[in-house]
Amino acid sequence: MWGLLWTVGGALAFAATGRTGWAVACGCLAVVVAADLVVVVRHLRQGPHYQPGRDVPPYDPPHP
Repeated sequence: MWGLLWTVGGALAFAATGRTGWAVACGCLAVVVAADLVVVVRHLRQGPHYQPGRDVPPYDPPHP
């Protein structure tokens, strides 16, 4: 979240000062950061027994 806030803030600040190139660069970086955040949250919600695909063998569940 911290990176998303900084990149959006930077894009807005650069746009306000008339530095279009830097504003676009920060905006593109904000899109990348937002996509990464979506992937991380999705993986967190899938829980500890997430299996990436059929080509990866399952692992043993943790023992108490």
